[in-house]
Amino acid sequence: MHVGSRDCNRVRRRPMFDRIVPDGVQWRDGTAQHVDVILWCTGFRPALDHLAPLRLRGPRGGIVADGTRVVADPRVHLVGYGPSASTVGANRAGRAAVRELRALLAAPAPA
Repeated sequence: MHVGSRDCNRVRRRPMFDRIVPDGVQWRDGTAQHVDVILWCTGFRPALDHLAPLRLRGPRGGIVADGTRVVADPRVHLVGYGPSASTVGANRAGRAAVRELRALLAAPAPA
């Protein structure tokens, strides 16, 4: 699990957290960290139940995406899922997702 913050301008590896909270993540001991980015590498397994609290699924149960970006929340990208679920597709999709996320993180934070 890798988490990153716009404040520290870096990404560092941390142990798996227990919860995603409104402004970051939290561990079982109560320690919390603000994060802007979570890179969740599942090994191409389409297990997305852990994202249920984000309410990304539409009324028919699917997650609508534009490229890798989830329409319901532009901070979430699913790389290696759906059309990008191949080694070549994931590499291309990963580069595109990084460009979009960099632009999103460079934008001023909402007040």
